[in-house]
Amino acid sequence: MELEELQKLIALMNDNDLVEVEIEEGETKIRLKKAGAAMMQAPSMMGYAQPMMHPQTLAPMGSAASEGAVEGDSVTFNSPMVGTFYTAASPGAEQFVKIGDKVGHSTVLCIIEAMKVMNEIQAEMDGEILEVLVGNGEAVEYGQPLFTLRPR
Repeated sequence: MELEELQKLIALMNDNDLVEVEIEEGETKIRLKKAGAAMMQAPSMMGYAQPMMHPQTLAPMGSAASEGAVEGDSVTFNSPMVGTFYTAASPGAEQFVKIGDKVGHSTVLCIIEAMKVMNEIQAEMDGEILEVLVGNGEAVEYGQPLFTLRPR
């Protein structure tokens, strides 16, 4: 790129109040940025977070950790986001899962409403629901335990 072309780009930036310009021509890549200009970053789209699964082992009986523990090997299924927990698609509708239900890899366990968006949360593993740890309509935090499952 010639000096004359660079000067035209700089004039274009000044005339149009541009903070930064980036141009690629074949192997040549040029980026012009005004000194001291504050960078504005475009908001990124939030993807669906994946549920966190943490294996849980049973503590010996009689210890404080065993209170409320489920017998045998189990997995705690935690909330992938902050929001409102719903057990059914709408009020009065049948719950997605109940204690004792067998779930598959893509079974919807619940909905978490976040920023007016209803996010279906899937099991992502085969197993059996041992406990539902949150009530319908309750606020949940990221990483909060929602279900206890026994893997199959």
